[in-house]
Amino acid sequence: MTAREMARSTGVPAAASAARPGPAVHRHRTPIRHRLLLAWSLVGFAFLFAPIVVIVAYSFNTGRLLVSFEDFGIESYLALFQKQVLSDAVSVSLRAAGLSSLIASGLGTLAGIALARRPGGWTVWFVGILLLVAVTPSIVGAVALLPWFVFLGQDLGFGVFNDGIARLTIGSSLFSVAVVAYLVRARLIGMQANLEEAAADLYSTPLRTLRRVTLPLAMPAILSGFLLSFTFSLDDTIVAAFVQVSGTTPWPVYVLSALRSGLRPEIAALSTGMLLLTLFALLVVAIILKRAGDSTADIAKTMAGGS
Repeated sequence: MTAREMARSTGVPAAASAARPGPAVHRHRTPIRHRLLLAWSLVGFAFLFAPIVVIVAYSFNTGRLLVSFEDFGIESYLALFQKQVLSDAVSVSLRAAGLSSLIASGLGTLAGIALARRPGGWTVWFVGILLLVAVTPSIVGAVALLPWFVFLGQDLGFGVFNDGIARLTIGSSLFSVAVVAYLVRARLIGMQANLEEAAADLYSTPLRTLRRVTLPLAMPAILSGFLLSFTFSLDDTIVAAFVQVSGTTPWPVYVLSALRSGLRPEIAALSTGMLLLTLFALLVVAIILKRAGDSTADIAKTMAGGS
């Protein structure tokens, strides 16, 4: 369209229309504070993850000791399949982590459902107890567990409390129960109880409603809590060092004992494997929470201390 035709259609003179300036183009420059914040963030990430990168790199060391890098190779990874003591330590940790995750998922799910669907004055006290369990230092819990296990296992004669796997399972599941309870509670609080009420109106029994309605709704939080409990149990070094018995040495305690004679490259190799396993579990948790929908924000709020 020419300037003359535009003037006829709009009633504005052609000269005024041609002289009218167009929209101003603003060039946004990144403020210096944003650049400083980005640089500071990169420094912080480097400080946090540089040790992990170093231990992964040194896992390919062919030297006798971990601290002296000689050459690049995979001998340390091959040694994982040759040394029985390493495989035994990993087996103990995996079994204890799996059992503690199952216990924590079961108890935490029941606690979370009760907190979300049966509110009342008791919930404040119960949430306070769970919070106390979550914030209690691990060293305090470990010191308290050791004489308790000795009393139950030796004085009262309950042999299960003398078993190393049972001790590790119970000790690791205490903190994880609180984590699962918070996750399930946040998941169900973010949803209305309409489906449970509709099932009750259709003469569904409470147990059937729990199995067919409530548990499927809470399943993303239950699975996330299970995987988080598994990762927490793998590196529960303090509790494991106190409650473990001879013959069932878990992986963290084995690493601590190896410090006396010097760390070997296979320790770094196995640590890398455990790191990858933990990252995989956390990735699965992130995917589950992402697919859970809008309840993810409620879960994050509850874990941060909200309601």
